[in-house]
Amino acid sequence: MFMGEYSHSIDTKGRVIMPAKFREELGTHCIVTRGLEGCLSVYTQDAWRNLADKMKKLRTSKEKVRAFKRFLFGSAAEVEFDRTGRILIPGTLREYAGLKKEVTVIGTGDSIEIWDKQSYEEYAARTVPAMEEIAEDLEDLDLDI
Repeated sequence: MFMGEYSHSIDTKGRVIMPAKFREELGTHCIVTRGLEGCLSVYTQDAWRNLADKMKKLRTSKEKVRAFKRFLFGSAAEVEFDRTGRILIPGTLREYAGLKKEVTVIGTGDSIEIWDKQSYEEYAARTVPAMEEIAEDLEDLDLDI
């Protein structure tokens, strides 16, 4: 399980170090793709295959399904770790997420998000005050928070 929030920098070549605890679970490769709210999503190969299997079951006759498949799979890249635990994020993905110098890497349970630091701070400033309301909306999931 991926959890925690880490601050890192991204170098001029687009490489970012992943936290050691995340690398243990990711193995030697991972999948990076566009995420929602302007971040990048990172998956283990197994989690990616599971997601792909679920997406295969969706009806491609629906325009929203086709659009989401293009969004998710069209930008996906398999990346491997270098000796120092960095991954090279493709330029199109860096551009999508607006990654500049500082990034925030966040564990979200079964996946990881990579945010431009300033974008994440702005997102958190908007959403953290609403967490009690959001938790109430999730009440039906029977989460003991």
